[in-house]
Amino acid sequence: MFTGIIETVGKLVETKVEETNIRLTISSDVSKLLKIDQSVAHNGVCLTVVKINDNTHEVVLVKESIDKTNFGITKKGDSINLERCMMMNGRLDGHMVQGHIDTTAKCIIKENLKGSWKFVFEYDKKFAQLVIEKGSISINGVSLTCFNIDKNTFEVAIIPYTYDHTNFSSIEIDHLVNIEFDIIGKYISRIHQLS
Repeated sequence: MFTGIIETVGKLVETKVEETNIRLTISSDVSKLLKIDQSVAHNGVCLTVVKINDNTHEVVLVKESIDKTNFGITKKGDSINLERCMMMNGRLDGHMVQGHIDTTAKCIIKENLKGSWKFVFEYDKKFAQLVIEKGSISINGVSLTCFNIDKNTFEVAIIPYTYDHTNFSSIEIDHLVNIEFDIIGKYISRIHQLS
């Protein structure tokens, strides 16, 4: 379980295809603090650390994760938001994030508002019931509040700290981001479908 508060930004230093899997090597200032078998959110995707080497660590994505995330198109040098799992004796600063990506969304607007940035994302409308005005959403692992909801778009506001300390600064028009909808909304939607 995660909070959506990014701890650091790492760099993708190597991508290796292994049959239907992809092995990623990430360089970061927390890599040396990790342990093998530890869960770490990478752009919001909960992945298990399988190897540690000085200032790098390795994780493996299976087909399900590749199909539902933007990792199929990431490349060497890309910035990766990293968050270690939350400790139960700490504050929950963001919202409950599982690290289970639901889909990707495309950035359709990025606007510098001179003190903040406006991003508008477009996603598959089959998920529309999971997005509510002023609801929580995780974008590349960042806990955010969405607003100005439309049929299959939503907007988020990014403050300078978040822009500078996550990979939001590298997101441009047409870039795909990983989306995890709020877990409570997903359960309510499922209950409603079954009733």
